Parts: sequence; C-alpha cells; structure tokens
Amino acid sequence: MKNNKLISLLLLGLVLSPLSVVAKQTVMTLQQTVETKQVVASIPSPSGEHIAYTLRVPREAYEDKDGTAYVELHVVDKAGNSRRFVTGKVNVASISWGDNGQSIYFLAKRNDDKHRSVYRIAIDGGEAEKLVSTSADISAYTLNADSSKLTYLAKPAKDPMDKTLKEKGFKAKVYEESIKKASAFTVDLKDLEKAHKKIDIKEHIRSVEYHPTNDQLLMRVTPTALIDDNYVASQYRIYNQKGKQLKAFDTEGKLGAARWSPDGKYVAIIGAEDKHDPSSGRLFIANSKSGKIIEPVKDYMGHVRDIRWVSDYQVAYLGHVGTQSEVSLVNVDSGKVSNKIPAGEYVIESIQTDRSGKMLAGIASSDKHPREVFDLNGQEPKRLTDSNPWLADIKMPKQETVIHKARDGVELRGVLAYPINYKKGKRYPLIMMVHGGPEAHVSDSWLDRYSYPIKYATGNGYAVFLPNYRGSTGMGVEYSKLGQADYAGAEFNDLVDAIEHLSDMGIVDKKRVGITGGSYGGYASAWAATALSEHFAASVMFVGISNQLSKFGTTDIPVEMYNVHARNYPWDKWQWMLERSPIYHTDKAKTPILIMHGEEDTRVHPAQSMELYRYIKTRTDTPVRMVTYPGEPHGNRKSAAQLDYSMRLMRWMDFYLKGKKKGKAMPAYELDHKAVLKKMKEEKKDK
Repeated sequence: MKNNKLISLLLLGLVLSPLSVVAKQTVMTLQQTVETKQVVASIPSPSGEHIAYTLRVPREAYEDKDGTAYVELHVVDKAGNSRRFVTGKVNVASISWGDNGQSIYFLAKRNDDKHRSVYRIAIDGGEAEKLVSTSADISAYTLNADSSKLTYLAKPAKDPMDKTLKEKGFKAKVYEESIKKASAFTVDLKDLEKAHKKIDIKEHIRSVEYHPTNDQLLMRVTPTALIDDNYVASQYRIYNQKGKQLKAFDTEGKLGAARWSPDGKYVAIIGAEDKHDPSSGRLFIANSKSGKIIEPVKDYMGHVRDIRWVSDYQVAYLGHVGTQSEVSLVNVDSGKVSNKIPAGEYVIESIQTDRSGKMLAGIASSDKHPREVFDLNGQEPKRLTDSNPWLADIKMPKQETVIHKARDGVELRGVLAYPINYKKGKRYPLIMMVHGGPEAHVSDSWLDRYSYPIKYATGNGYAVFLPNYRGSTGMGVEYSKLGQADYAGAEFNDLVDAIEHLSDMGIVDKKRVGITGGSYGGYASAWAATALSEHFAASVMFVGISNQLSKFGTTDIPVEMYNVHARNYPWDKWQWMLERSPIYHTDKAKTPILIMHGEEDTRVHPAQSMELYRYIKTRTDTPVRMVTYPGEPHGNRKSAAQLDYSMRLMRWMDFYLKGKKKGKAMPAYELDHKAVLKKMKEEKKDK
C-alpha cells in the first residue's frame, strides 16, 4: 500500500508539473526588460532553404563593459533549427546572400579593424573572411547578380593631420557644413587587388541596390548628408557604373524602401502622398524605362511598412492597419489586390522573399514575445526562432486594443495592458505611455522596452495604456494629418479623453494617472504636467519639447517640422508657437515631473529639458527633477543608461501614484547601483 501510495504521489506530481511551472512564474524585472533579445533583420537564401538573421543581444547591466547591444548572425532552416554563425562581442549589419546562396555577406568591425568592412562567411561554416575594407566605415553595400561585383557606400577618410591639429588644440567645428557626403565605390570581387572605382555622383548617397540582371544601380540620393534633406529632399534614381543618371523618379515627400522587380522593368517604392504626408506609407510602382509612376492601392486605410516582389508583375506589401498587420498582394498589370495574411495574433514587422519569390518569410512579434523569424508561406504564420525561452516563466498581462471616441467624434485606438491578477470592479493606477513622432503608431504586439516597462508595471499593480492619438499612422494619410497646424491641441486632448473612457470602463482611478513618453511623447508629458496638469498626478518627460520657438532653432529637422507638423514657421505665428509650448503654462504646473535627456541629442536639444526644469523650479514649488545621460543621443542606447532610466521612471510613478506623499517631497535622487555591484562581488567570492 505504501509503495502504491508513493507511485500515486509521483504520478500526481507529473500531472501537476505544468501547473507548478505556472505557479512559479514571476513578474518581469526591469533588468530583464532591458536585456531581452530580439531579431533585427532576416533574409531567405536564394533557394528558400535557410533564413539568415541578425539577433540583437543587449549587454548585461552591472556585468559587461558599458556600450550598445551586440548584434549576432544566425541561420535558421524551415524546420526551425537555428545555428550560430558570428556571435559574441560583434555588431553584424546589412546581411545578404551571395555566391548563389553559398555565402552570407555582412558588415562588421571585428578584431583589430579600424573601420567597418564587408565580410563573407560560407553557409557550410568556417571563419568569416574580411572581403572589402577601406580607410573609412562602409555604411552600405550591394552585390550584382552573379556576385562578381560589389558596390559600397562610404564617406571620405579622415585626414591624419586632423588628429595632430586636435592634439595642438585646434578643435573648432563648423556646424552642418563640415558633414561629409557618402560616395559609391565598385569592387571587382574576382580580382580584389584592383583599385576600387569611385562612381562620379555629386549627391550624398543613402542607399544602393544592383539591377537584377545588369550593372545598373538604384540609388537614393539627397543634396547633402543633413538629416532634414533625408526627410524632405530624397529621390530615387538609376545610374550606370560611371555615374550617369539614367532615370529619376519624381516623388514628393518622405521615402522608404525601394525594390527592383525580378526582371528589372519596375521599381516598387514606399513613398508619401505629398510633402505634408507625415510618413512614407504609400505603395508606388515606377517604370524603370519611362519613369512613369502609378499608385496601385490608392486611399489605403493603413500604413505600408515593407514591400517585396513575388513575381515580375506581383508585389507583396506589408500593411499596418490600426493596431494590427496584414500582408496583401497587388497585380501591377491588373491592379487586383488579394489578401494573403489577414490580421491575427501576430504583428508582422518586415517581409522578405527568396530569389523565386515563392518563399515568404518575415519578422513578427506578439504580446507574448518580441521580434522573431517567421515562415509566412502558409495561412498561419509559423514561428521559427525562440530567442528568449525564459519568457515562458514570466507572468504575461492581458493586452487588447481599445477603440473609443474623442470629444469631437474622431475615432481613437490604443493598446491597454491590464494589471496582472486584474479584478473586475477594482480601479487601478494608470501609466499612459505616449509614442513619439507623432507619425508613428502602437501595435498590439510586444511593446516592452526600457522606456515602456509594461510587463514590470502591470506586474506591480498598474494598468498601462498606449494611445494612438490623432496624427498617428496606421489609419490612412488623412488621419495622420489631423494634428497638423494644431500643436498640443486636439491631439493631446485625445489623451484626456482616453482617461475618461478607461474610467468609464471601470478600470482606472482618475486621481492616480501618470504619463510618460519620449520625443513628441515627451512633449505630451510636458504638456500634461503644465497645461493639462489637473488630469495627471505624475509625469516623466524624456527627450521632450518644452519651447516650440527655441526647438525650431536647435533641431536638425526644421523643414520637416514645418512640412508635417507645424505647417507654420515661428515668424509666421510667434505668439501661437509660444502658447503651444509647455513653458508658457508652467504657472499651472501642479504635476510632479521628472525630466530626463541625453546630452548628445541633436533632434531635441537638451536645452528643451533645461528650460522646462528652470521655469518650473523658479515659478512654482511643484516637485521637479532633471537627469541627463552623457554620451546618449535622442534616446538611450546603452544598457546601463537604459536600466537607470527605467528604474527612475518606475520609482517616480510609485512615489506619486502609489505612495503616501507628504507636502512637496520627492523620492531620493540616488539609485544604489553601488549596492548591486557590491552584492555581485560578494556572490562571486562565495562561489
């Protein structure tokens, strides 16, 4: 009987083991949020048997030397068997297949390299070989059809004398004028000893792709290397190897990717409706001989994210519609559109095909996992990689799309993540996480990152809402223009209307609402803490805008700001610009605000944060704190800075939305990183 009882208990343990695993699930930590891996890019081999992909591997905070994430090269087959090719402390970019699928080419700076070079590794394995290098970083490259030629882009090499002058103290910088243009150079891969031939093109070259059957080149060019020109003055053109322009495509506004058709007769282009279209999200087909352009899918009520040819006359396009995605096919000859992959569980981020166009692959995510490689050939996407198996032990919140009306009747969408262990009828503190742009949108997918620690927040008793306020993409061009010439007007009233809707749903405690966001989302956070202060109990502004007048004079995208946001220059409406600036409303600031900014930000100058901090600090007794990150640009890129940011964000929210505050108190300004290092050191000693 005893033995039978023991056996019964063992069997019961086996049956209950899955439940035990669920019971052991834990809340995602902030460090895990920062260190989650995700697929960056993927491309099928010409035969479609393999898919090469790059994997972003963040550095471990406290453990690794400070720096940006590593990017590794892996290969997965159609059965989901993945192999590591180039891994470790590397940064692989721009992967492509060559030598009829026998080799993978990529960009990297490895070992003792002084500059980023083109490498090649055989699909059968072995060590990668450096194939093409120069005295400057190679920014992009393309292979011709038979892998006999390679054309790359690079800026001029630095003059050795510059280093000597700098050591002597001659360090003056000429603003904007000194930024060098990138040129194109062609290499004979059959004779690597031959000199690299420079293609005589005077414009700055941003991308390059060989014609499928000859040596013509499709290039995206701009008058200068300034980022503003990238947004407002890009053009796709076809050149020969000597730099003679063969054809130019007359487009207006922002441009995205462009792809040759397999026979080279057409070029598919992601472009804009006009110069006032906030984002490139329309599909155009250009005739490579005549230059004539057509738009086969007019008035698309979504946003085209990626394009690939599946035959000489058929294009697959990835569209984001609302908070979901779909893949459709359009026949260039007939204009007929058919849906291949309808909206579903996964949000597809990019699509790729093999040489024949028959193998369709892509990168997709869901609310349960970040970006992974998928086989998209069947009716249902098939996941091929699992980069974070530990996520099976993480508690996942319920996440869904919420649709509601603004006060003026405009339909709004957003993504709501419920508190873990949510109980109907109970009201929770809310953190509203506002996207930047505003020409962007939030999809119902994996949204966690250092500035959006959703799994951590929901695991600690918060509801999280990510609004697609008017001006967001994914709802057609007209919708994305709704916020133009109305800075901080109806677009930010949409945020208040979202709170009202969530309160009406019985989920949110309106007295405990926090807001955060970066860039334009930082602008929203600053506006919420000043002009709309009565609606928000806490705010965290990141790389945000506080003064529209000075922002125009310090940003690197002034013309883009005019074209797709303000539709006015400061000198057209001085007072209006001032009144649409958070600094103008600091007398209303009652919301405790934490301000954070990268010191090397050229998009939104750190002075924007300084101004808001100083105005609130001088004009009110409202709690305000400013934190800057040395060496970080428009958003933190290094793991330590990312973790520090997310810790400060959540501590600020905890203090003002969940804590018992007294007077004008603030949480401590220090984070005890030293204690963590000390503990890790002691643990290593014990081992």
